Amino acid sequence: MTGTVARADWGAWQTSWDRQQEWYLPDREERFRVMLDMVEALAGPEPKVLDLACGTGSISARVLRRFPGAVTTGVDLDPALLAIARGTFEGEPRAAFVAADLTDPAWTDKLPHRGYDAVLTATALHWLRTDPLRTLYGQISGVLRDGGAFLNADHMPDASTPRINEAERAFRHARQERERDAGALDWADWWRDVAADPVLAGAAAERFAIFGNPIEGDHADGEVQPAAWHAEALRAAGFGEARPVWCSPSDAMVLGLK
Repeated sequence: MTGTVARADWGAWQTSWDRQQEWYLPDREERFRVMLDMVEALAGPEPKVLDLACGTGSISARVLRRFPGAVTTGVDLDPALLAIARGTFEGEPRAAFVAADLTDPAWTDKLPHRGYDAVLTATALHWLRTDPLRTLYGQISGVLRDGGAFLNADHMPDASTPRINEAERAFRHARQERERDAGALDWADWWRDVAADPVLAGAAAERFAIFGNPIEGDHADGEVQPAAWHAEALRAAGFGEARPVWCSPSDAMVLGLK
């Protein structure tokens, strides 16, 4: 008797990931659109893109959908998210995925291309502390071709506007409570589902060993800096131009041009 091999529904996992992320970032798709507009403006319609801290490949998917002539490389350390990314893009020759620790000085050695037209990342680098992030920005400069663009969309609060920040926070939390009552998953709930999936359970256990268990409330011990800090750090890392671009009342994107 032949046993049945469990298979994951990768499309369903991608949808689930997107919905969980949108619970925190309802303007997520608009953020991606702005990213890709700048990629097209600065790198053209056939870019070679590095999807940094790629997760399940959300940015890669949108790049390849918009630019049929693009190629992407996704880099992440999370075994479970990479499993979903690789399952989703299986058979897609334009997409490659690399397991690498961005705090490892040699992580760029694992990349399949010597240079990229654009490096994109979203809601990921806040888990790094300040000094490793400065180092990473220098490494990113090193893998971008001349004229290449780097875009980092993340939490970049401005402490100089406390009343605006408090109003935005209260509005956001009220909206999240309404959506939670309607069945939206938060970070811990989503990972609980991943750990219960027979295909992903092993990768989830590896992930928990590396980063901690989000079901139990563990999280990375990073530092959140304002957008102006990121722009200054990029200029110090060798970018000719860098500036912040607000993409919501609470989040910003920093754009650096090599």
